[in-house]
Amino acid sequence: MTLFRSLFDVIGPIMIGPSSSHTAGAVRIGLAARSLFGELPDSVDITLYGSFAHTYKGHGTDLALVAGLMGYSLGSAEIKHARRLADEAGLVVSMTPSEELTEHPNTAKIVMKKGSRSMSVTGISTGGGLIDLIEIDGFNVHVSGEEPVILVFHRDRPGLIAQVTRILAAEEVNVSQMEVSRKARGETALMLIATDGEIPRRALQEIEKIGDVKSIIFLSALTRQA
Repeated sequence: MTLFRSLFDVIGPIMIGPSSSHTAGAVRIGLAARSLFGELPDSVDITLYGSFAHTYKGHGTDLALVAGLMGYSLGSAEIKHARRLADEAGLVVSMTPSEELTEHPNTAKIVMKKGSRSMSVTGISTGGGLIDLIEIDGFNVHVSGEEPVILVFHRDRPGLIAQVTRILAAEEVNVSQMEVSRKARGETALMLIATDGEIPRRALQEIEKIGDVKSIIFLSALTRQA
């Protein structure tokens, strides 16, 4: 199944709290997770690390993350009411601060569930409203939102990466970055491809037809305004 999604469609770092890392970045992490999941989950378990864990209530990080998961952008007046709106929408939210040390102080792990579906996304807020997604479903990734990205979930086998890159080359899509990780040899793998420009829909459809490709998610580039 190919999923065409916009990772972000938000205006600049308008904040509800005193820190763009704790508010604007948190909204974007929530939006990114929602974009990857593709719909409003039934429940979400959020674990906060570092300074997120220590100041999330005072800085509004909890509201910002939930607002993003609800699909609200940075300028939305609904951010300050995000917890109530989540309750009204039937979204069950669990927020847990952790003392576990992480490489970056502003880290949030989000586990979303709906029916039998689940997805985990870990993101960090790097400052100025910018973020970096560092984990998706146990795969180490790097998604900053600065470029369009294709996520290809597939079975690990020889030749599949070459098939994908040939399709992109035929459409004159220039690859700026590629990461491939796998759980184990021959099992599920994730191919993350960042490009210099948008990817034609027909290219994504051709990639989806490749044997052993399980699903594709296309995330367009982050839109930023000063």
